[in-house]
Amino acid sequence: MKNIWVPLSGAIAQQRNVETIANNLANANTPGFKKDKLTFKEQLTVLEKGLQGLDIDVPHKEFAPEDFYRSFGAENASVKVDGSYTDFRQGDLRHTGNPLDLAINGPGFFELSTPNGVRFTRKGTFSLSGEGYLVNERGFPVLAKLAPLKEGESSDPTKRILKILGKRISLNNSGEIFVDGNKAHDLSIVEFKDIAALKKEGNSLFINNYPENILAGTRKSTLHQGFIEGSNVNPLEEMSALIKASRHFESIQQVIKAYDHISGKAVNEIAKF
Repeated sequence: MKNIWVPLSGAIAQQRNVETIANNLANANTPGFKKDKLTFKEQLTVLEKGLQGLDIDVPHKEFAPEDFYRSFGAENASVKVDGSYTDFRQGDLRHTGNPLDLAINGPGFFELSTPNGVRFTRKGTFSLSGEGYLVNERGFPVLAKLAPLKEGESSDPTKRILKILGKRISLNNSGEIFVDGNKAHDLSIVEFKDIAALKKEGNSLFINNYPENILAGTRKSTLHQGFIEGSNVNPLEEMSALIKASRHFESIQQVIKAYDHISGKAVNEIAKF
């Protein structure tokens, strides 16, 4: 009954698909969330090894069922999750009126200083700490734009942490921060040459493992104060996909049960002889 591994591999892959879609749905209202998608790979012996030796012929030996009912390696087929990727499409901008709610329209990311190093996010629900630092909901400081380095000087993210002392805070579309009418900082908005190279860390942070991936020069992104970017998850679309994936998973379970029933019946019938 080795054929049971064919539907079993499909069940494992489809379960992963259900979990991914369910996570997207759970974050449909999470600001700045970018949904994930899976890609699948089907492995077939006939595609990997070709048809050599699988042609139907009359065997010069004692006949066996497999000599006449060639499966072309289908009993060794399997399906697996080949990988996952993040859909970085823009989410809708929603007005909040909070001066520390910031949204990016375009491919840019906010830059944060975390205990694990610099991370990037699209979630702009910021606030001021007791010391006056601009932080996200987890207390990670937001960073200012990196100034041109002098010869021999190294980049230290902790030196770019934004501290705002004042009452009236405003930002323009370029990310310039004005406190009580005077320019105080330039907010860091980072764009990447290959956005697909970013890796998720949780549901709102991203890691860039390649410093050369950061795009220098003019940015396409614009900043909007008093707005937050919503999730790019379409709840109706994801719910439809979840129902489809769940039914597919249930169908595969029925196939596995059928194999199990056939196997049990074969054991019982053989035992009678």
